[in-house]
Amino acid sequence: MSEEINVQENAAEPVADNVSQDALENVVTLKKGDTVKGTVVKIDDNQAYVSLGYKYDGVIPLRELSSVNIDNAAEAVQIGQEVEAKIVSINDAKESLVLSKRQADAPRAWDELQAKFDNGEAFEVVVTDVVKGGLVADVGVRGFVPASMVERHFVEDFSSYKGRTIKVKVKEIDRENNKVILSAKDVLEAEYEEKKQQIMGSLEPGQVLEGKVQRLTPFGAFVDIGGIDGLVHVSEIAWQHVAHPADVVSEGQDVKVKVLKVDPSIGKISLSIKAAQPGPWESAVGQFNIGDTVTGVVKRLVSFGAFVEIAPGVEGLVHISQIAHRHIATPYEVLKEGQEVQAKVLDFNPAEKRVSLSIKETEEAPARPEREARAPRAPREESNLPPAESMSFNLGERFGDKLSKFK
Repeated sequence: MSEEINVQENAAEPVADNVSQDALENVVTLKKGDTVKGTVVKIDDNQAYVSLGYKYDGVIPLRELSSVNIDNAAEAVQIGQEVEAKIVSINDAKESLVLSKRQADAPRAWDELQAKFDNGEAFEVVVTDVVKGGLVADVGVRGFVPASMVERHFVEDFSSYKGRTIKVKVKEIDRENNKVILSAKDVLEAEYEEKKQQIMGSLEPGQVLEGKVQRLTPFGAFVDIGGIDGLVHVSEIAWQHVAHPADVVSEGQDVKVKVLKVDPSIGKISLSIKAAQPGPWESAVGQFNIGDTVTGVVKRLVSFGAFVEIAPGVEGLVHISQIAHRHIATPYEVLKEGQEVQAKVLDFNPAEKRVSLSIKETEEAPARPEREARAPRAPREESNLPPAESMSFNLGERFGDKLSKFK
């Protein structure tokens, strides 16, 4: 087997013994390890054929086409494509010329990746495979994008990423150990921060915007308002009390929000969903009238009465005197928090956010017990007492001699 052959450029046959001096000058020597350029002329499933201008074509096996695992040669090259390859073996007797595109790509790729790493340059790659823990891309060598560095948010299933073009930066490079870590998240974060500063500069407190709920946390909801997120604190989600944001909104839901505060120095945007909606008292106008009987829930008990919610965010006071027909010392004798009750509207003033209610007015007063008939008075018995007129006397006559000393 020969590891070195002479090739005449653009010749269809090997060089003859009687070639001219000019032809000899165009003869080049090929040997194992040389890097050559050629054109892809044919593709099978597991190899590609490259024309080098010699009497037979070189072959690039599937494993030598790419630094990553591929299923078909067409995933790495196309017919008519010019490629650079390294000669792996030569057997002129068997007309065998094995090439490696992977080995030719690697040295140049390492140099380019190192330059991109040093400059913090972002570049596009095609995801060739989805593996456990992340994505794989062919960057001349095998590049790996960990799952945590694919998006700014958590992704549960990466199956749709195969074949997708993404923009990445080199996060870590170790040529000695053949290791390249890429990050798409770093690119997205940089783009996001740039866009965030632009949008924040145009925001003003009081603006009402359309947004989409992106993430829910126990303390609030993050809402996308045109490419950047603002926080709606749990207390600003609804006019009524909200235990958890998921009780009111869901991820992906379109919402209207009002800008409360913008702080570019820390990149914080405070939003409110409830402030972008009519307040509960505004909504209550025309909903309740004096004399109406309404259903409500006891929210709070105090010494002087009970606060009953008759609509989300609208509470009315039932004074202790209006709780029951009988006298009670404390509302706790009759009511408990969370209890549903019927109440009558005694007064409704939405401008002052005040409602007076009565529970006892919705209940029939208990009948009063009838008084027992009074027994007739017994006749007065005769006595030896003198008549009333005989008991009258003159104090002067009785005590005159004793009173004289006070004069």
